[in-house]
Amino acid sequence: MARIKLDNGAAFLYPMPMVLVGAVVAGKANFMAVAWVSRVNAKPPLFAVALGRHHTNQGIEENRQFSINIPDVSLMEKTDYCGLVTGAKRDKSQIFEVFYGQLSKAPLIAECPVRMACEVVQTVALPADTLYIGEPKELFTEEKYMTDGRLDVQKIKPFTLTMPDNGYWSVGERIGQAWSSGKALK
Repeated sequence: MARIKLDNGAAFLYPMPMVLVGAVVAGKANFMAVAWVSRVNAKPPLFAVALGRHHTNQGIEENRQFSINIPDVSLMEKTDYCGLVTGAKRDKSQIFEVFYGQLSKAPLIAECPVRMACEVVQTVALPADTLYIGEPKELFTEEKYMTDGRLDVQKIKPFTLTMPDNGYWSVGERIGQAWSSGKALK
């Protein structure tokens, strides 16, 4: 089997989770579609969001708060719209039902199965992007997205992004148990 060497610009994780990052900008809730997001610390839990030069950044930098909202597949079109238009030109505050927890500048989306309000703990300037690292202060869901007291990915129905083909994909079936399925190889 011949190896194919790809250009470094094609280096992406396959797949990447799609989320909606929210911030209050100029007094209004604003949301943008983001796939460059990951949990980056165990205790306390910390999440990193990498954003290019966007309108949303203004609100995050001014208020030191943002939200991470995990949409389900039914919100794919609205999520994509939030990635197509900038809040600098279009008011995106009315696309979703918005609510706030204890962080008054981290708008949360009621229609999303999972929502987190985060405080910024660190900002890292990268060559083309800004990495915002936030600590979730509140996490919201509903009983219908849980099984046995835990979030259930099949009930949440999140979707992912692949790049550079820019495809959205629903999450498939469970294929094993982490830290257990490989025990037979010991």
